Amino acid sequence: MSADVAPVDLTDRVALVTGATGGMGRVIAVELARRGATVVTVARDARRAADVAEEVARVAGPGRFRVVEGDLTRRADVVAAAERIAAEHPVLHLLVNNAGAHFAQHALSVDGVERHVALHHLAAFGLSALLTEPLVRGGGRVVGVASDSLNDTRQIKLGGRARPAALDPSQLDDVRALNPAAGFVPFEAYARAKLLAVIAGYELADRLADRGVTVNAAHPGIVATDIIDDLVPRWLTPLGGLIRRTMLTPADGARAALRLATDPALAGTTGAYFDRDRRATTPPVSHDRTVRARVWAAARRHYGLADQG
Repeated sequence: MSADVAPVDLTDRVALVTGATGGMGRVIAVELARRGATVVTVARDARRAADVAEEVARVAGPGRFRVVEGDLTRRADVVAAAERIAAEHPVLHLLVNNAGAHFAQHALSVDGVERHVALHHLAAFGLSALLTEPLVRGGGRVVGVASDSLNDTRQIKLGGRARPAALDPSQLDDVRALNPAAGFVPFEAYARAKLLAVIAGYELADRLADRGVTVNAAHPGIVATDIIDDLVPRWLTPLGGLIRRTMLTPADGARAALRLATDPALAGTTGAYFDRDRRATTPPVSHDRTVRARVWAAARRHYGLADQG
Protein backbone atom coordinates (compact mmCIF):
# COMPACT_ATOMS: atom_id res chain seq x y z
CA MET A 1 0.00 0.00 0.00
CA SER A 2 1.41 3.35 -1.00
CA ALA A 3 2.26 5.93 1.64
CA ASP A 4 0.46 8.53 -0.47
CA VAL A 5 -3.17 8.36 -1.48
CA ALA A 6 -4.69 10.25 -4.39
CA PRO A 7 -7.01 12.95 -3.00
CA VAL A 8 -10.57 11.74 -2.48
CA ASP A 9 -13.46 14.17 -2.94
CA LEU A 10 -15.00 14.74 0.50
CA THR A 11 -17.68 17.23 -0.53
CA ASP A 12 -20.68 17.08 1.83
CA ARG A 13 -18.70 14.98 4.32
CA VAL A 14 -18.32 15.96 7.98
CA ALA A 15 -15.12 15.18 9.86
CA LEU A 16 -14.36 15.64 13.54
CA VAL A 17 -10.63 16.07 14.14
CA THR A 18 -9.33 16.52 17.67
CA GLY A 19 -6.06 18.29 18.31
CA ALA A 20 -6.57 20.34 15.15
CA THR A 21 -4.98 23.52 16.45
CA GLY A 22 -1.38 22.38 15.96
CA GLY A 23 1.04 19.83 14.57
CA MET A 24 -0.39 16.89 12.67
CA GLY A 25 -3.95 17.72 13.63
CA ARG A 26 -3.75 21.05 11.87
CA VAL A 27 -2.40 19.38 8.73
CA ILE A 28 -5.16 16.76 8.82
CA ALA A 29 -7.90 19.34 9.34
CA VAL A 30 -6.68 21.61 6.55
CA GLU A 31 -6.25 18.74 4.12
CA LEU A 32 -9.70 17.28 4.79
CA ALA A 33 -11.22 20.72 4.28
CA ARG A 34 -9.20 21.19 1.09
CA ARG A 35 -10.81 18.00 -0.19
CA GLY A 36 -14.28 19.38 0.51
CA ALA A 37 -15.13 18.23 4.04
CA THR A 38 -16.62 20.35 6.78
CA VAL A 39 -14.19 19.94 9.67
CA VAL A 40 -15.18 20.25 13.31
CA THR A 41 -12.76 20.35 16.22
CA VAL A 42 -12.91 20.62 20.01
CA ALA A 43 -10.47 23.22 21.30
CA ARG A 44 -9.57 25.15 24.45
CA ASP A 45 -7.49 27.87 22.80
CA ALA A 46 -9.71 30.24 20.80
CA ARG A 47 -6.75 32.09 19.29
CA ARG A 48 -5.10 28.97 17.90
CA ALA A 49 -8.45 27.74 16.62
CA ALA A 50 -8.98 31.07 14.85
CA ASP A 51 -5.58 30.71 13.17
CA VAL A 52 -6.60 27.30 11.79
CA ALA A 53 -9.95 28.67 10.66
CA GLU A 54 -8.13 31.38 8.70
CA GLU A 55 -5.87 28.83 7.03
CA VAL A 56 -8.81 26.60 6.14
CA ALA A 57 -10.68 29.57 4.68
CA ARG A 58 -7.68 30.41 2.49
CA VAL A 59 -7.40 26.93 1.01
CA ALA A 60 -11.00 25.70 1.07
CA GLY A 61 -13.25 28.71 1.41
CA PRO A 62 -15.27 29.99 4.39
CA GLY A 63 -17.46 27.82 6.58
CA ARG A 64 -15.35 24.68 6.33
CA PHE A 65 -14.00 24.78 9.89
CA ARG A 66 -16.10 24.86 13.03
CA VAL A 67 -14.95 24.97 16.64
CA VAL A 68 -16.63 23.53 19.70
CA GLU A 69 -15.10 24.89 22.89
CA GLY A 70 -13.96 22.29 25.37
CA ASP A 71 -11.18 20.65 27.34
CA LEU A 72 -10.87 17.01 26.32
CA THR A 73 -9.40 16.01 29.69
CA ARG A 74 -12.76 16.89 31.31
CA ARG A 75 -15.59 14.36 31.15
CA ALA A 76 -18.27 17.06 31.19
CA ASP A 77 -16.65 18.88 28.27
CA VAL A 78 -16.40 15.70 26.20
CA VAL A 79 -20.07 14.97 26.82
CA ALA A 80 -21.14 18.53 26.05
CA ALA A 81 -19.03 18.63 22.88
CA ALA A 82 -20.45 15.33 21.66
CA GLU A 83 -24.01 16.51 22.33
CA ARG A 84 -23.46 19.73 20.41
CA ILE A 85 -21.76 17.98 17.49
CA ALA A 86 -24.51 15.37 17.26
CA ALA A 87 -27.17 18.09 17.28
CA GLU A 88 -25.45 20.14 14.56
CA HIS A 89 -24.18 17.19 12.52
CA PRO A 90 -26.50 14.18 12.90
CA VAL A 91 -24.47 12.45 10.17
CA LEU A 92 -20.74 12.13 10.82
CA HIS A 93 -18.38 10.55 8.30
CA LEU A 94 -14.97 10.77 9.95
CA LEU A 95 -13.65 10.93 13.49
CA VAL A 96 -9.90 11.38 13.83
CA ASN A 97 -8.85 11.10 17.47
CA ASN A 98 -5.57 12.95 17.17
CA ALA A 99 -5.38 15.09 20.34
CA GLY A 100 -2.40 14.24 22.48
CA ALA A 101 0.19 15.51 24.93
CA HIS A 102 3.01 14.25 27.10
CA PHE A 103 2.96 15.30 30.75
CA ALA A 104 6.24 15.30 32.63
CA GLN A 105 4.60 15.28 36.06
CA HIS A 106 1.86 13.15 37.55
CA ALA A 107 -1.37 15.12 37.87
CA LEU A 108 -5.07 14.39 37.79
CA SER A 109 -7.87 15.82 35.71
CA VAL A 110 -10.84 17.43 37.42
CA ASP A 111 -12.44 13.98 37.30
CA GLY A 112 -9.60 12.38 39.27
CA VAL A 113 -8.08 10.65 36.24
CA GLU A 114 -4.38 10.77 35.34
CA ARG A 115 -4.03 13.24 32.48
CA HIS A 116 -2.51 10.88 29.87
CA VAL A 117 -5.39 8.47 30.43
CA ALA A 118 -7.96 11.27 30.33
CA LEU A 119 -6.72 12.76 27.07
CA HIS A 120 -5.44 9.84 25.00
CA HIS A 121 -7.83 7.11 26.10
CA LEU A 122 -11.00 8.49 27.63
CA ALA A 123 -11.51 11.50 25.36
CA ALA A 124 -11.15 9.29 22.28
CA PHE A 125 -13.40 6.64 23.78
CA GLY A 126 -16.00 9.18 24.86
CA LEU A 127 -16.30 10.89 21.49
CA SER A 128 -16.46 7.53 19.70
CA ALA A 129 -19.09 6.11 22.05
CA LEU A 130 -21.22 9.24 22.32
CA LEU A 131 -21.16 9.85 18.57
CA THR A 132 -21.80 6.26 17.52
CA GLU A 133 -25.21 6.95 15.99
CA PRO A 134 -24.03 9.86 13.79
CA LEU A 135 -21.10 7.70 12.71
CA VAL A 136 -23.43 4.82 11.85
CA ARG A 137 -25.60 7.14 9.77
CA GLY A 138 -22.51 8.28 7.90
CA GLY A 139 -20.96 4.85 7.44
CA GLY A 140 -18.10 6.47 9.27
CA ARG A 141 -14.45 5.80 9.83
CA VAL A 142 -12.84 6.24 13.24
CA VAL A 143 -9.09 6.78 13.17
CA GLY A 144 -6.91 6.80 16.26
CA VAL A 145 -3.50 8.45 16.13
CA ALA A 146 -1.47 6.02 18.20
CA SER A 147 2.17 5.73 19.22
CA ASP A 148 4.39 2.71 18.81
CA SER A 149 5.68 3.43 22.30
CA LEU A 150 2.95 0.96 23.25
CA ASN A 151 5.19 -1.72 21.74
CA ASP A 152 8.39 -0.43 23.32
CA THR A 153 8.51 2.05 26.19
CA ARG A 154 12.27 2.55 26.00
CA GLN A 155 13.06 6.11 24.98
CA ILE A 156 16.57 5.18 23.88
CA LYS A 157 16.70 1.94 21.91
CA LEU A 158 20.29 0.75 21.69
CA GLY A 159 19.90 -2.98 21.39
CA GLY A 160 18.18 -5.33 23.77
CA ARG A 161 14.58 -6.40 23.83
CA ALA A 162 11.57 -4.18 23.37
CA ARG A 163 9.67 -3.36 26.56
CA PRO A 164 5.95 -3.13 25.74
CA ALA A 165 3.60 -1.00 27.81
CA ALA A 166 2.21 -3.02 30.70
CA LEU A 167 -1.19 -3.06 32.33
CA ASP A 168 -1.81 -3.89 35.99
CA PRO A 169 -4.95 -6.07 36.10
CA SER A 170 -5.87 -4.64 39.50
CA GLN A 171 -6.32 -1.18 37.93
CA LEU A 172 -8.50 -2.05 34.95
CA ASP A 173 -11.93 -1.69 36.52
CA ASP A 174 -11.58 1.93 37.64
CA VAL A 175 -10.10 4.53 35.28
CA ARG A 176 -9.02 6.58 38.31
CA ALA A 177 -6.62 3.78 39.29
CA LEU A 178 -4.71 3.85 36.00
CA ASN A 179 -1.23 5.43 35.93
CA PRO A 180 -1.03 5.98 39.71
CA ALA A 181 1.41 8.42 41.30
CA ALA A 182 3.41 5.60 42.89
CA GLY A 183 6.14 4.58 40.46
CA PHE A 184 5.00 7.11 37.87
CA VAL A 185 7.26 7.21 34.80
CA PRO A 186 5.99 9.84 32.31
CA PHE A 187 6.86 8.09 29.05
CA GLU A 188 5.52 4.77 30.29
CA ALA A 189 2.32 6.49 31.39
CA TYR A 190 2.01 8.04 27.93
CA ALA A 191 2.58 4.66 26.25
CA ARG A 192 0.09 2.93 28.56
CA ALA A 193 -2.59 5.48 27.73
CA LYS A 194 -1.95 4.93 24.02
CA LEU A 195 -2.24 1.17 24.57
CA LEU A 196 -5.56 1.62 26.37
CA ALA A 197 -6.86 3.74 23.48
CA VAL A 198 -5.92 1.03 20.97
CA ILE A 199 -7.52 -1.66 23.14
CA ALA A 200 -10.75 0.31 23.32
CA GLY A 201 -10.56 0.82 19.56
CA TYR A 202 -10.27 -2.91 18.93
CA GLU A 203 -13.34 -3.49 21.09
CA LEU A 204 -15.28 -0.73 19.35
CA ALA A 205 -14.34 -2.18 15.96
CA ASP A 206 -15.82 -5.53 16.95
CA ARG A 207 -18.99 -3.99 18.31
CA LEU A 208 -19.59 -1.85 15.22
CA ALA A 209 -18.47 -4.39 12.63
CA ASP A 210 -22.04 -5.06 11.51
CA ARG A 211 -23.10 -1.38 11.57
CA GLY A 212 -20.92 -0.03 8.79
CA VAL A 213 -18.36 1.82 10.92
CA THR A 214 -14.65 1.01 10.75
CA VAL A 215 -12.17 1.67 13.57
CA ASN A 216 -8.41 1.63 13.06
CA ALA A 217 -5.29 3.17 14.57
CA ALA A 218 -1.95 4.26 13.19
CA HIS A 219 1.46 5.20 14.53
CA PRO A 220 2.47 8.20 12.39
CA GLY A 221 6.21 7.72 12.83
CA ILE A 222 8.51 9.88 14.92
CA VAL A 223 7.22 13.35 14.16
CA ALA A 224 8.70 16.70 15.15
CA THR A 225 5.74 18.01 17.14
CA ASP A 226 5.58 19.84 20.47
CA ILE A 227 5.34 16.49 22.28
CA ILE A 228 8.91 15.71 21.23
CA ASP A 229 10.30 18.54 23.37
CA ASP A 230 9.01 16.73 26.46
CA LEU A 231 10.08 13.30 25.29
CA VAL A 232 13.73 14.08 24.57
CA PRO A 233 15.78 13.00 27.64
CA ARG A 234 17.21 15.96 29.54
CA TRP A 235 20.80 14.99 28.81
CA LEU A 236 20.05 15.21 25.08
CA THR A 237 18.36 18.63 25.28
CA PRO A 238 21.38 20.46 23.80
CA LEU A 239 20.96 18.31 20.70
CA GLY A 240 17.22 18.94 20.48
CA GLY A 241 17.39 20.95 17.27
CA LEU A 242 19.52 18.34 15.54
CA ILE A 243 17.25 15.53 16.74
CA ARG A 244 14.15 17.28 15.41
CA ARG A 245 15.75 17.65 11.99
CA THR A 246 16.03 13.85 11.75
CA MET A 247 12.30 13.40 12.37
CA LEU A 248 9.28 13.49 10.11
CA THR A 249 7.47 16.75 9.56
CA PRO A 250 3.87 17.07 10.77
CA ALA A 251 2.80 16.85 7.11
CA ASP A 252 4.68 13.56 6.73
CA GLY A 253 3.20 12.21 9.96
CA ALA A 254 -0.34 13.21 8.99
CA ARG A 255 -0.29 10.90 5.98
CA ALA A 256 -0.95 7.78 8.05
CA ALA A 257 -4.17 9.16 9.55
CA LEU A 258 -5.28 10.69 6.25
CA ARG A 259 -4.83 7.37 4.52
CA LEU A 260 -6.93 5.51 7.09
CA ALA A 261 -9.56 8.24 6.89
CA THR A 262 -9.88 8.44 3.11
CA ASP A 263 -8.22 5.61 1.16
CA PRO A 264 -10.94 3.66 -0.73
CA ALA A 265 -8.76 0.54 -0.50
CA LEU A 266 -9.24 0.56 3.28
CA ALA A 267 -13.01 0.94 3.22
CA GLY A 268 -13.56 -2.52 4.69
CA THR A 269 -10.56 -2.62 7.00
CA THR A 270 -11.37 -2.46 10.71
CA GLY A 271 -9.77 -3.41 14.00
CA ALA A 272 -6.28 -2.88 12.58
CA TYR A 273 -3.13 -1.14 13.75
CA PHE A 274 -0.66 0.39 11.32
CA ASP A 275 2.91 1.54 11.73
CA ARG A 276 2.72 4.35 9.18
CA ASP A 277 1.67 2.52 5.97
CA ARG A 278 2.41 -1.00 7.22
CA ARG A 279 -0.05 -3.17 9.10
CA ALA A 280 1.58 -4.06 12.39
CA THR A 281 1.03 -5.82 15.70
CA THR A 282 0.38 -4.63 19.24
CA PRO A 283 1.20 -6.34 22.56
CA PRO A 284 -0.58 -9.63 23.31
CA VAL A 285 -2.49 -8.03 26.19
CA SER A 286 -4.30 -5.83 23.66
CA HIS A 287 -5.88 -8.95 22.14
CA ASP A 288 -6.94 -10.50 25.44
CA ARG A 289 -10.75 -10.57 25.29
CA THR A 290 -11.14 -10.30 29.05
CA VAL A 291 -8.82 -7.29 29.26
CA ARG A 292 -10.59 -5.61 26.37
CA ALA A 293 -14.00 -6.11 27.96
CA ARG A 294 -12.80 -4.68 31.28
CA VAL A 295 -11.20 -1.62 29.66
CA TRP A 296 -14.38 -1.03 27.67
CA ALA A 297 -16.68 -1.42 30.67
CA ALA A 298 -14.59 0.90 32.88
CA ALA A 299 -14.60 3.62 30.22
CA ARG A 300 -18.36 3.36 29.80
CA ARG A 301 -18.83 3.65 33.56
CA HIS A 302 -16.71 6.80 33.50
CA TYR A 303 -19.28 8.35 31.13
CA GLY A 304 -22.26 6.93 32.99
CA LEU A 305 -23.14 4.66 30.09
CA ALA A 306 -24.77 1.28 30.64
CA ASP A 307 -22.52 -1.57 29.56
CA GLN A 308 -23.63 -3.12 26.29
CA GLY A 309 -22.62 -6.62 27.30
